[in-house]
Amino acid sequence: MSFTADSLAQSCGPVRFESIELRRVSIAMTEPFRISSGVVSTKDAILARVQEKSGAFGWGESSSMPGGFYSSETPDSCQAELAGKIAPAVCSREFANMAALERFLLDLNASRFSTVAIESAAWEMMARRRGVSLRDLLGVPDRRIASGLAVGLQDTVGALLQTLVKWNVWDYKRVKIKIKQGHDVALVTAVREMLPGFPLFVDANADYSIRHLDVFKELDRFGMLMFEQPFAGHDLEGLAELQRHVRTPVCIDESAESAAQVKRAIEMGACRIVNIKLQRVGGFLEALRIIEVCRQHGIPVWMGTMPELGIGSAHALALASHTQFAYPTDVEPSSRWYHDDLLTPAIELTSGCIKPPTAGYSVDPEKLERYTTWRETIG
Repeated sequence: MSFTADSLAQSCGPVRFESIELRRVSIAMTEPFRISSGVVSTKDAILARVQEKSGAFGWGESSSMPGGFYSSETPDSCQAELAGKIAPAVCSREFANMAALERFLLDLNASRFSTVAIESAAWEMMARRRGVSLRDLLGVPDRRIASGLAVGLQDTVGALLQTLVKWNVWDYKRVKIKIKQGHDVALVTAVREMLPGFPLFVDANADYSIRHLDVFKELDRFGMLMFEQPFAGHDLEGLAELQRHVRTPVCIDESAESAAQVKRAIEMGACRIVNIKLQRVGGFLEALRIIEVCRQHGIPVWMGTMPELGIGSAHALALASHTQFAYPTDVEPSSRWYHDDLLTPAIELTSGCIKPPTAGYSVDPEKLERYTTWRETIG
């Protein structure tokens, strides 16, 4: 990119929402999604459709998971914030540019898991107004995006291996497995025996601490791509201490809430890789700032997911083809996590990669109605 996130934000405007339609949708998952702190079998998300006077519109998604997962935010709390605070505050108000909208959203003291729905929808609306793709507006090249298979916690080693076969791990460019205390070395040993040399890493979702250093020293011998968020998000000192004792790069996820926090983590030596989630950082602008910080420090990044439904996944893909992204994304085909989805065409995998259609993805109106459980329109 020849511009910075802040200069891009200053150049895109004005922004005015004539109406904001909010919907809650609920879609069954193909299998329970389990991590160290919880399990969910149905995906609920809050969708926002914003529209300006010209008729240009954009979709956004607030895709927090139930309480106890990655954060304290839940679909219920995000729905309440969007309907009760955020949408009424921004609707019919004009902002000089995207920078002004971002400042206003920050001043509301709302969760970024909520404001991301408005921020990302605004960028999509801006792209439609200009007649360009969201990727072009953000200055991201059009290229195929390598995809990785992510597998949640399983009850047994056998169940884990069966899941890898079920989803044909060999169709992907790498695999990530979830671990937690007491369910780690044996899992990795079995996967390594099944997939010798295949790109592999583990995601601990902050379930460990420096007290478990010996576990990661043992895991260090398997030649993995990274240890994703082994310790609590705030424990940068512990992460730095771990990185001094292992060859495997430490990757931050829950720790990567803002560009300032990522910069601090890098300077402390707490990570060598950064996973960016649009939901966690509040949208495209802060994600672009994190990319800038990582590029300045020579730190590779990759695009993670919650996982989101189709709208959030399409937005993640719009940024995931950025040249700074060095590892396959967690965005997978629509059929991987959901029995159905809202996008048309569906997200599909070809030779381990996803290639978004030239015309972009659209929201299927019939499916939107089918899966809506609540709606409200402001403006």
